[in-house]
Amino acid sequence: MAKSKENRIVVTLACTTCKSRNYTTSKNKKNNPERMELRKFCSTCRQPAPHRETK
Repeated sequence: MAKSKENRIVVTLACTTCKSRNYTTSKNKKNNPERMELRKFCSTCRQPAPHRETK
């Protein structure tokens, strides 16, 4: 049987410079309770920028 995915949640990543919500990803809430931040390409800014988790 497959394990249940009860600890993984879907989060939205927003650009820190222009505040546009570009990406969605999942994270384990139990292992990473703080907000995640990734450097991704922002299509609005047209450059790589840090994206932070939003609600």
